[in-house]
Amino acid sequence: MKASIFKRILTGMVAGSLLLVSFGCDSKENTSSTAGEDTSLQKVLDSGKLILGLDATFKPMGYTDENDQIVGFDIDVAEEVCKRMKVELVKQPINWETKEEDLKVGRIDCIWNGMSVNPSRAEEMNLSEPYMCNEMVFVVPASSEAKSMNDLKDKVIGVQNGSTAQDILKASEIGTTITEQAMATNIEALQQMELGLVDVVFLDSVVANYEITSAGKDYVVLPDGLEEEEYAIGFRKNDQKLRDEVQKILSEMKKDGTLGEISTKWFGSDVTTVK
Repeated sequence: MKASIFKRILTGMVAGSLLLVSFGCDSKENTSSTAGEDTSLQKVLDSGKLILGLDATFKPMGYTDENDQIVGFDIDVAEEVCKRMKVELVKQPINWETKEEDLKVGRIDCIWNGMSVNPSRAEEMNLSEPYMCNEMVFVVPASSEAKSMNDLKDKVIGVQNGSTAQDILKASEIGTTITEQAMATNIEALQQMELGLVDVVFLDSVVANYEITSAGKDYVVLPDGLEEEEYAIGFRKNDQKLRDEVQKILSEMKKDGTLGEISTKWFGSDVTTVK
């Protein structure tokens, strides 16, 4: 009797062990079959929305207007891309200084807001092909005695914190001769200049020119800047399918003239570099 009971117990233990082994193998197989699979595009299509992260003060690329609506060149382009993808565009304002973290943790699907290309961003993100050129310029009040970079020694220069403008300024020769005043946004820096709290602002030419031509600001762009740049859209490093789909649609918009129409609306001509 005891031998029979022992045999039944042993048989049950062996069967249980085989079941666990089998379950473990199946689990490992399922994990490996999905490991590395790029579901970025499908997730956006399934959710029915693309969440775009932006600094909502960056005129004219993406900013909050007088009606408290987020508008701009990038926004119009993204709206058309989402229309063709048959998803809703969700505009999510973010802190520009922590944009990479917002992207990594999944709070947003992309960073699309006149984001300049540099090596560190290319390393951390999956960037689209550049869609526009830009240059970094110095802006002074019209009443300023500064006429070129040579006149900026010992000046207080405002710059957006976490921007490529800040990196370029720090790395430049002139960066050792001035006092940098970092601020949350370019608009804040320009406001501080109007109040006389900073002497100069170093920022993107598209922002400076928009403020001068569209907002009627009494600013002057100095003739010598520091560096030319290109704008691109940033996606998570492994989100290749989503990146490629957006890129494909941008190329289609360039070919059918839609991109040129949007650019002309904001800049007076087609300044995009999409192929």
